[in-house]
Amino acid sequence: MKKLRLIVSLLLVTSIAVAQNAAAPLKMIDFVLTPDAADWNYKTDQNATVQVSVYRFGVPVSNATINYEIGPEQLPAEKKGSLVLKNGQGKIEVGTSHEPGLRQLVVRTEYNGRSYSDLIKLAYSPEQIVPTVPMPADFLQFWDNAKAEAAKVPMDVELTPLPQYATTTVDVFLVNLQNYKKGQRLYGYLCKPKAPGKYPVLFTPPGAGVKSILPYTAYAEQGYISLSIEIHGISPMLDVETYKNISSALGDYMTIKLDDRDNYYYKKVYLGCVRSIDYLCSLPDWDGKNVVVTGGSQGGALSIVTAGLDKRVTSLAAFYPALCDITGYLHGRAGGWPHMLNKGNQPVNNTPEKLKTISYYDVVNFAKQVTAPGFYSWGYNDNTCPPTSVFAAINTIKAPKTIVITPITGHWRFEETNQESLEWLKKQLVK
Repeated sequence: MKKLRLIVSLLLVTSIAVAQNAAAPLKMIDFVLTPDAADWNYKTDQNATVQVSVYRFGVPVSNATINYEIGPEQLPAEKKGSLVLKNGQGKIEVGTSHEPGLRQLVVRTEYNGRSYSDLIKLAYSPEQIVPTVPMPADFLQFWDNAKAEAAKVPMDVELTPLPQYATTTVDVFLVNLQNYKKGQRLYGYLCKPKAPGKYPVLFTPPGAGVKSILPYTAYAEQGYISLSIEIHGISPMLDVETYKNISSALGDYMTIKLDDRDNYYYKKVYLGCVRSIDYLCSLPDWDGKNVVVTGGSQGGALSIVTAGLDKRVTSLAAFYPALCDITGYLHGRAGGWPHMLNKGNQPVNNTPEKLKTISYYDVVNFAKQVTAPGFYSWGYNDNTCPPTSVFAAINTIKAPKTIVITPITGHWRFEETNQESLEWLKKQLVK
């Protein structure tokens, strides 16, 4: 009994310590960076100025010394300097860009021996940003052949009910499909409204990483049959520790066999997205009309890839897509995640074979094939999927597109933007 009380006491102390040491939602020192263009957009050769303010507890910090760096986003600074904010405010000339693109201002200050930093990125004629990645002459033939071969492989569906995840109105299943060749499996969660009827289908490819996922019933609550997948051929129901071990063993999957376009890692991923649409469109309770795709980051990239590869897609919503204009770094500007051609990675990945493979898998070349209307949203302060790379892809889309830019956001989005995308998708549904 004493041992039990000791264990309970330790657990209680631990839980109290965790609660008492929760991460602060705000920084002690806060920057406010205000450009002189309300939308953060400028024309090429137009100068930009940013007002810098530093606050502590909402009060301007007098005589704060600001160190700053200015240059093209994600690239070495062209200019460095410092500024003393006598009344907690000052202005920094960011300058201009002669070419369409983005420039960034990074600011730092110290207070009581601690360093604080922030950044802001400004766009110069971003609607004129063009891709750097080439379009292979046989791009369409390559993917048509790949899809045709994959279509010969039976889906061999295994469906397992998961009542522990069901709600009063939604049923949840673990789906196990055969992917693009025999023995290659694809896992995901299917969420279906319990009420009988015909429903639009919605596919949600995942963000980057090798990690466990849980069913998401919200789309089914709104009247969709939804499928969320795990791209690595691993059951999403494995425990977190097992996933960590698999992730460590797999390493940087986005560069596996990058020198071989026919066996590059993302081939099974892209074809797995098409297989997901195959499955959703095979369901007897699909309405036969509406096929929706949505995701963010890697999921945003895969949303565009799926819409480019599969004309059954009727609408899509993509947030800050990855894998866009990866070759940007070879042309003096930011390239897309996973930054495999930035300065540090160029010695390994800047080879003719790898550059050839990149051109067959870069989102830019799939964006050119999209015919479905799309909702696209990203922010300027994103260092994971740089906006220069995103503009390069979205600017090539000829299909109807709704673009919602929230410049202040990084690799995240406001809930208001998320709701806007959901409302937009509903308006695209064919009755």
